[in-house]
Amino acid sequence: MAGWTAEEMPRLDGKTVVVTGANSGLGFEGTRAFAARGATVVMACRSVERGADAAAEISADAAGDVDGALDVRECDLASLDSVASFADGVADDYDAVDVLCNNAGVMAIPRSETEDGFETQLGVNHLGHFALTGRLFPLLEAAEGIRGDSGERRAAGSRAESGDARVVTQSSGAHETGEMDFADLNWEDSYGKWKAYGRSKLANLLFAYELQRRIEAADRSNDSVGVRSLACHPGYAATNLQMRTAAESGNPLSKTVMRVANTLVGQDAATGALPMLYAATADVDGGAYVEPGGLLNLRGAPVVGSSSDASYDLDDARRLWEFSVQATGVEFPL
Repeated sequence: MAGWTAEEMPRLDGKTVVVTGANSGLGFEGTRAFAARGATVVMACRSVERGADAAAEISADAAGDVDGALDVRECDLASLDSVASFADGVADDYDAVDVLCNNAGVMAIPRSETEDGFETQLGVNHLGHFALTGRLFPLLEAAEGIRGDSGERRAAGSRAESGDARVVTQSSGAHETGEMDFADLNWEDSYGKWKAYGRSKLANLLFAYELQRRIEAADRSNDSVGVRSLACHPGYAATNLQMRTAAESGNPLSKTVMRVANTLVGQDAATGALPMLYAATADVDGGAYVEPGGLLNLRGAPVVGSSSDASYDLDDARRLWEFSVQATGVEFPL
């Protein structure tokens, strides 16, 4: 597992991968890697124009020839209508989805609300992805999935070699600062932009683990689902997410601080995307948390680790799931 790189991904010919936020940062690098291994990548982007530019850049970098196809589509996670329209379009044109990477996100922005009235960080980072996963779930169940190979062989027929489809939800080390307050999930009484970000990233993990538990419960009732849910975090990856956060802070020093931190601490976006790629394609069990294995889990090759105690809280996971179903109107077929 140590030293794993994108070159160790299996061939993905005939596979369909959906990546949210595919036009920049971790999503862009993930899209590039999936396409290089032969996958058709559905690039779910808030801006189709920026998505098309990103697809053109990937094709140009590959001398105009990528092994897989790039399909740019609009998906604004701040709008449940947009999420529904995107999912309907994918269902019209694809028979199955082998991997869904819930990657897009916003970080530490001033308080605002989504089209549907949710605090934006919770709405985009968690609720938009919850709704998207639920709407695409039948296509995930229909997929043959990914047969991973981390170089560590398991016994034949073991769960991780079964070729399940994958749902990979991108969290952050900032989840460790998050707290769930179900009396004020939308931060109507008070708001701290970094606290709200931490809560949204904790919500990502509560969702990922609860989805895996519900899949396993369905499997135990002899209703094999054929999907596994995993979580990951990129460590400190130097992307434009930090610079957007600095620009929106209103503090002229923030850009300088972020730029210095990106240079001294951050790893490049391609390395930051490795935990997501590993979770999506390697020999990893459902419910795993993939993170960088280097200093303070901020850098390095991907390894399977563990997240905060709060992220494994069963009661909070159940309450968040019930809130999310009510808020989005999306039920999972489990």
